[in-house]
Amino acid sequence: MLEIFNDEFFMKQALIEAQKALDKNEVPVGAVVVLNNRVIARTHNLTEQLTDVTAHAEVQAITAAAQYLGAKYLKGCTMYISLEPCSMCAGALFWSQIDKVVFAARDERRGASRCEPSLYHPATLVVKGPMQDESRNLLTSFFKRKRKSII
Repeated sequence: MLEIFNDEFFMKQALIEAQKALDKNEVPVGAVVVLNNRVIARTHNLTEQLTDVTAHAEVQAITAAAQYLGAKYLKGCTMYISLEPCSMCAGALFWSQIDKVVFAARDERRGASRCEPSLYHPATLVVKGPMQDESRNLLTSFFKRKRKSII
């Protein structure tokens, strides 16, 4: 069977990571970094587990990919993320000089697209929307569960 490596294929991998975050009671955001159709880093939010507000999936993925490559720049790489990056993560992606960022669901409150001018590197291609419904479903279930535990 021939596998098709496209944005949807790799976004499914990011959603698997988001599910891992949900299982750990973390905000369900997952990320994978791809180079030449090969996943070189896969991560998810770890802010609660590590008690670190910077332990977002994107930051974890940048670190893991840089270690894999032995380089600080992620040239030639694409990051797939289940939720639009916040301004902190978009800034980190800027500095990583990643070629492409693909995210599923938009973050209307904290997403980097709310910032003007764009926080992404001018050479970075940003693609929005593949599998956004699946990502929103994970986020909705997480926040419903959180609200129930508060009441």
